Amino acid sequence: MGETEQRPTAGSRLGAQENAGISTLEHGQKPPITPPGKLVSIKIQMLDDTQETFDVPQRAPGKVLHDAVCNHLNLVEGDYFGLEFPDHKKMMVWLDLLKPVMKQIRRPKHVVVKFVVKFFPPDHAQLQEELTRYLFALQVKQDLAQGRLTCNDTSTALLISHIVQSEIGDFDETIDREHLAKNKYIPQQEALEDKIMEFHRSHMGQTPAESDFQLLEIARRLEMYGIRLHPAKDREGTKINLAVANTGILVFQGHTKINAFNWAKVRKLSFKRKRFLIKLRPDVNSSFQDTLEFLMASRDFCKSFWKICVEHHAFFRLFEEPKPKPKPVLFSRGSSFRFSGRTQKQVLDYVKEGGHKKVQFERKHSKIHSIRSLTAQPSEQHTEVPKQSSSFAYGDDNDAAAVQSCRQGKELKASTEDTGQHKSPSLKKSPKEGRKVDGAVVSTVEEEEEAAKDRMQQNRPQSQQPSTGSLTGSPHLSELSINSQGGPSVANMSLSPNLSPDAKQSSPLISPLLNDPTCIRTDDEEEVKRKRFPTEKAYFIAKEVATTERTYLKDLEVITSWFQSAVSKEDCMPETLKNLIFSNFEPLHKFHTGFLKEIEQRLALWEGRSNAHIKGDYQRIGDVMLKNIQSMKQLTIHLWKHNEILMELENGIRNSRKLETFCRDFELQKVCYLPLNTFLLRPLHRLMHYKQILERLCKHYPPSHTDFRDSRAALAEISEMVAQLHGNMIKMENFQKLHELKKDLIGIDNLVIPGREFIRLGSLSKLSGKGLQQRMFFLFNDILLYTSRGLTASNQFKVHGHLPLYGMTIEESEEEWGVPHCLTLRGQHQSIIVAASTRAEMDKWTEDIQMAIDLAEKSSGPAPELLASSPPDNKSPDETTVDQESEDDLSASRTSLERQSPHRGNTTVHVCWHRNTSVSMIDFSIAVENQLSGNLLRKFKNSNGWQKLWVVFTNFCMFFYKSHQDNHPLASLPLLGYSLTIPSESENIHKDYVFKLHFKSHVYYFRAESEYTFERWMEVIRSATSSASRTRALSHKEPHAY
Repeated sequence: MGETEQRPTAGSRLGAQENAGISTLEHGQKPPITPPGKLVSIKIQMLDDTQETFDVPQRAPGKVLHDAVCNHLNLVEGDYFGLEFPDHKKMMVWLDLLKPVMKQIRRPKHVVVKFVVKFFPPDHAQLQEELTRYLFALQVKQDLAQGRLTCNDTSTALLISHIVQSEIGDFDETIDREHLAKNKYIPQQEALEDKIMEFHRSHMGQTPAESDFQLLEIARRLEMYGIRLHPAKDREGTKINLAVANTGILVFQGHTKINAFNWAKVRKLSFKRKRFLIKLRPDVNSSFQDTLEFLMASRDFCKSFWKICVEHHAFFRLFEEPKPKPKPVLFSRGSSFRFSGRTQKQVLDYVKEGGHKKVQFERKHSKIHSIRSLTAQPSEQHTEVPKQSSSFAYGDDNDAAAVQSCRQGKELKASTEDTGQHKSPSLKKSPKEGRKVDGAVVSTVEEEEEAAKDRMQQNRPQSQQPSTGSLTGSPHLSELSINSQGGPSVANMSLSPNLSPDAKQSSPLISPLLNDPTCIRTDDEEEVKRKRFPTEKAYFIAKEVATTERTYLKDLEVITSWFQSAVSKEDCMPETLKNLIFSNFEPLHKFHTGFLKEIEQRLALWEGRSNAHIKGDYQRIGDVMLKNIQSMKQLTIHLWKHNEILMELENGIRNSRKLETFCRDFELQKVCYLPLNTFLLRPLHRLMHYKQILERLCKHYPPSHTDFRDSRAALAEISEMVAQLHGNMIKMENFQKLHELKKDLIGIDNLVIPGREFIRLGSLSKLSGKGLQQRMFFLFNDILLYTSRGLTASNQFKVHGHLPLYGMTIEESEEEWGVPHCLTLRGQHQSIIVAASTRAEMDKWTEDIQMAIDLAEKSSGPAPELLASSPPDNKSPDETTVDQESEDDLSASRTSLERQSPHRGNTTVHVCWHRNTSVSMIDFSIAVENQLSGNLLRKFKNSNGWQKLWVVFTNFCMFFYKSHQDNHPLASLPLLGYSLTIPSESENIHKDYVFKLHFKSHVYYFRAESEYTFERWMEVIRSATSSASRTRALSHKEPHAY
């Protein structure tokens, strides 16, 4: 640390290599051409209060200087930052990136330009790089000191406590008092010192990266976060302050916000001399006049504020940088100013695609090392994002013990020892990214792949310095999000979703526990272990019963243990509902605990691990299955109650805001890795799994086998139970899916109505006046909804329009519009043109939409008005066929403040959005049948060893655990869009039973223990990676009761 601080440049001080500059341009673009000529020195004051000098050509535009600073810091997300300087009138203005620097800074020798945060996103979890969040934290620290970020004493003390934790580490009263005496974070700090230290005491084990995240989590909730006040007067002459934020234009009186104008409400912004004008869209419910006028101090003040408003609107609302207007031939009116640079969406997409190099950095003020990178959302997530939303902390005492035992007798490298000193982050996230995959809060596997590469480099003898390799993830889709809320871990490995989130949930992080080279099992160990156990197929079928039963029992415990415990602490659920749920689930849990014990005892005898082993007598499973399935019949009365449980719980949530909040918060816990109501369906799904396993067993045995008779009798018994409950299960699955989709949508209140059936959801491009724009479509048996996903904290999809299916026609229109895989949907009052990503996707949509239209035609008539309010882009019949969506309508969904509660950032819906695919109810039903658990060895593309993990496959997703005893997943990988193959010879995977999963640049190898388990994993994963068409699906499955 001491050596790095002696280096002369900012890049060196932050631990960056001198030649490792990273451009803020889009991937593949060339940097702007630097004009030749005399060089001019510009002094830049960084956020850590140091000054650096940059030499730029006299005629260079502002972008050259901005890029030079970002490259010097190795800052990938430099678009959130700007350069600020005092002009000739001593007024602070932003450097225009398009104009020459020397035309803006007239006397560079006497001017210090400040590098500061310019755009504050709605959710800090959207910041993917640890370095970016560190710089944002420095900005918050600076705003506190300057009195710009005002808040009450408690919030101020809490903010400073996180700053202190990041700078000096864990609480020590003597050191704290000395540090606070030397460092003044706010004026009159002495009065708050005791409160600051009290808060600091609670941050034990928190790393600098975690402290930054928590600092931003608290700061973003403050009214003055990211606000710069611009003095003005209203028409009555009252003194006010104007400000601009990601949501729109804000009006303050003093430091109190008194009004806000969302971008969706603003039609036009302009200025005339020193009058700032806001033209609003007509609104019958609003008392405001059409145009609002504010008087500012001067024309320069007014123009400066207008320019920053234009830039905020473009950065947060547009998909791409606006094109320059053509120059007029004779004369021009008005300003030619326009936003220059990447929009937030372009920044997020760039980081998500990983088009940059991971770099390390060190903190100037921190006396401790940070080795991990926290990213946003998923959601997460969890992920968790992130997620991704939700808070997360990685690891508990069990995890720590596992890490410690795994490391016994092994020499740890310097970087690994350093990692063990910290607790993992506790992120509070509005999942963005991320939060869960169908509710799961976990860490991203794609991030782990990068982490594995970094870790291999860190563990080389010559690389002893601490590292904070910042990894990136997608706030749109955290391939995994991070686990929310958890306790400290002794060896603490931090996790850091697109799909999410996430955990997001939310924020894809590294999971060193899953990548620790010291924990990788050698191939020799596996070979020896494999040879000790039986090799016949029946044994592996019996083992599948045991492995999946372990997962099923853990799922039951989510309700009987975790949920029940949480309910008992909160007075939010009626006693009748409590009794209904737990009185029907506890008998199931008790029975299956005994069932699992019997299966494991039989496997122990079969494997010869018991002294009572007698060869042949115990090498069967049919008798155990028959005995327990016969006993299970007595529990049918509880299974029939599950439909009532599901409906009553949803009714309770609908009628009680307190219960709704409680259930939403419980879903953000790491043990609830799926949506809560999914666990209520698990007992019915488990019956189908027993039936499938027994079918495979009976098919394997010859009729003369001693176990054949019992296996066939058990199959007959379970088939009878499945037949009785199947209709009930189909209704419950549809009911559960509608309620799950309801959480992902805003703009529709009555999605769940009697008779409505979900058919398909997925991503299509919709042709509008602005060209093809990605939309998320939801097909039901009576209506087709189309939505867009915004950058809101809630990560929900806003409904833009709907087409009733009654009277609709569908036709291919590729030649008419010149768009591949194009369809025209003609409704009675509106027509839209959509395009699928592939021919196969188009065929699936065509087939399902036509089937839904046929069903609607056979019904009694058109469906009633279903949306809560008419969406902004529904057109009247006399308008053009191609839907003309306004940019304001589109961005309204991105900045809507509606229902901004913590939300999962990478559910199945978000995965489909980011991977441009779709899934149907048939796919969901097939996924229910194709669930699997067991141990697999995993290897990344660029790693050497194989790592043993407990893997649960469900809901199109692989969840990874250290062992089957863990209560929550460490990471997850949504498989929609992935390809499943067998490694080729050129990949040098010289092992048996290996399959390969790859999506774009992400490649993973998994190794099964036997031919049977290899075939089973291939079978179930194929069901998720390649969804069947409706025709093929129905050929081997009962028709869905639409």
